[in-house]
Amino acid sequence: MIANYHTHTKRCGHAAGEDREYVEEAIKGGIKILGFADHAPFVYENGFVSGMRMKLSEIDGYFSSLVSLREEYKNDIKIYIGFESEYIPELVEAQDKLLSDYPLDYMIMGEHFSKPEDRCVHYNARPIDNAALTNYVDVVIEGMKSGRYKYLAHPDMPKVAEKDECFVREFTRLCEFMKENDLPVELNMLGYVAKRNYPCDEFMRIVAEVGTKMIIGCDAHSPDYLSDRSKHKAAKGYAESFGIRVMEKLPGLC
Repeated sequence: MIANYHTHTKRCGHAAGEDREYVEEAIKGGIKILGFADHAPFVYENGFVSGMRMKLSEIDGYFSSLVSLREEYKNDIKIYIGFESEYIPELVEAQDKLLSDYPLDYMIMGEHFSKPEDRCVHYNARPIDNAALTNYVDVVIEGMKSGRYKYLAHPDMPKVAEKDECFVREFTRLCEFMKENDLPVELNMLGYVAKRNYPCDEFMRIVAEVGTKMIIGCDAHSPDYLSDRSKHKAAKGYAESFGIRVMEKLPGLC
């Protein structure tokens, strides 16, 4: 693996390890380009505090730590500073304002919720119906059209009760949009290694049939995911078993 753009930090509340450990394990794993994309904070007018993303008070520390590490390890690895974020239209303007003064290199979309999380359920918490799946695809396409995100993380993460005609239709629609706009979807290595419901064979077949670009994202929540070359190889082999040739690097971040 040459590049990984999906790396978390302990600030999200469900990852472990120090920032420096992620950098050093990435170097050990042969990674040349490391993108940090921890869960982006949102501004909630009602004061809601999420349990799965960094607090507003942690943003300064996130950037100062990674800027320092980028300089310290500049001869060993290229470091980019980003965020993984949902596209939630009513929260986008405040999020943009919040992050406008920081040296943000990129964002990836990880649509865990399509509405503020204090009043909706995580897409992977329980099986969703066809209407919810259609809404998921609608919002993802709207978000990707905004130009805010470099790629779509764990696209097939929503838990779907049955991989029926609706599943095929909606994910084909999503993959066709991504292909037409030259945007990659992610093969989520964490999901593959942990044997979650994603990535799933049915979605991978659609990616292969449509010809959508795909990139592997470690979705590292612990440093060892960056140094374990066997995991990298297994994820790549899974994609190749469907005839998918994964991208090594993202244009503009290489």
